[in-house]
Amino acid sequence: MRLWIKRPLAILADKAQGGVVVEGAVIAERVPRGGSPKQPVDAVFDAGDHVVLPGLINTHHHFYQTLTRAHPPALNKRLFPWLDALFHTWQHLDAGMLRVAVRLAIAELVLSGCTTVADHHYLFNDALAEAVDIEVEEVRRLGVRAVITRGAMNLPKEVAGFAPPSLVQDEDTVLAQSEAALSAYHERGAGAMVQIALAPCSPFSVSEALMADTALLARRHGARLHTHLAETRDEIAYCQDTFGCRTVDYLERLGWLAADVWLAHGIHFDRDEIARLGTAGVGVAHCPSSNQVLASGFCPVPELERAGVAVGLGVDGSASNDHSNLMQEVRQAFLAQRATHDAPAVTHWDALRWATAGSAACLGRDDLGVIAEGRRADLALFKLDELRFSGAGDALAALVLCGAYRADRVMVGGRWVVVDGALPSEDLDALMHEHGAAARRLRACAG
Repeated sequence: MRLWIKRPLAILADKAQGGVVVEGAVIAERVPRGGSPKQPVDAVFDAGDHVVLPGLINTHHHFYQTLTRAHPPALNKRLFPWLDALFHTWQHLDAGMLRVAVRLAIAELVLSGCTTVADHHYLFNDALAEAVDIEVEEVRRLGVRAVITRGAMNLPKEVAGFAPPSLVQDEDTVLAQSEAALSAYHERGAGAMVQIALAPCSPFSVSEALMADTALLARRHGARLHTHLAETRDEIAYCQDTFGCRTVDYLERLGWLAADVWLAHGIHFDRDEIARLGTAGVGVAHCPSSNQVLASGFCPVPELERAGVAVGLGVDGSASNDHSNLMQEVRQAFLAQRATHDAPAVTHWDALRWATAGSAACLGRDDLGVIAEGRRADLALFKLDELRFSGAGDALAALVLCGAYRADRVMVGGRWVVVDGALPSEDLDALMHEHGAAARRLRACAG
């Protein structure tokens, strides 16, 4: 099956003003302005009203947190007191609640133009023993690509961090369950739909031994590594007090300063640390909305990129954002970086690149993030038919500056998963009803 996505209003690709030809699951051809496909096609989609982007890629999220949006006990707090307030509620999460939280988060992401989702799930107890299985089932149900990062916490609140004892696992259990997830679900190579990464939660919730042993395990399976790092000044102080070093030194001595690692947040690095991260090939997931909600600071994105660090975008948890809309996060990243850098230093092209090619690089995916021959046919198509876009002169810039938030069409691996702004497989009213009931039940459990 060869489909010509014909002559879009605009497209984020070189030499493709005439559109692209999708053959099976890949991009077969870019069509230049005024041209036609070199080989016959079986079908045509007229994209004259659409702006075409590579599918957006989310590099950091916590799906379960959709159940605690605008959570009253956690409002107007910085990261550490925010975590302290929320763990009291999160410890009551069960498998049924998690499933509906995951489904809603993915639906929201896909409708925003996201084709690859990455989730950092680190809550495990008897009720959540099958959390990874649930997440894999839900991403397959909705037809998107995913990197499910199997998180962990092995230091209880009495020792460090904020985790109640019910959410802490010992190191042997973490490693055994992580290896089981890798063996069951991790796909390698171009076109992979589901991948597993290993993701100890943070320096203040896991031991140094678990960090080091997790790296060895992931590398035996060809999997990537992920963790929160350098999100707040309090975290930097914690590392200095506890480990006798700053965060990048901590990574290096545990075997994590490497090209198979991407970090969430990456705000508080000095100039030398940025250079070392770039030399090592570490990636950073920029989470601007969360960073601003929690008053954590501003990620130095241009400085990181100049040093060779791959920078992608993440919506982060829906209790610190509080949405799962990656297209809105593109605009937020643009504005956040404009607030801390000169206007010519940060363009709408940069913001779109962070959500596509930059995010793909963070996840180690050279088959995604760019519209070109041989890349996967993951595409997001937006219309400019709302009041917010009226009068826009540059269609690509309008997506960022005028605040696009919902895709009209989304394709994953050559298959439409969003059609006319809707998910054909989902009854969203029923989903929101079920999700709202689960959120109320979770709050009631927490008292």
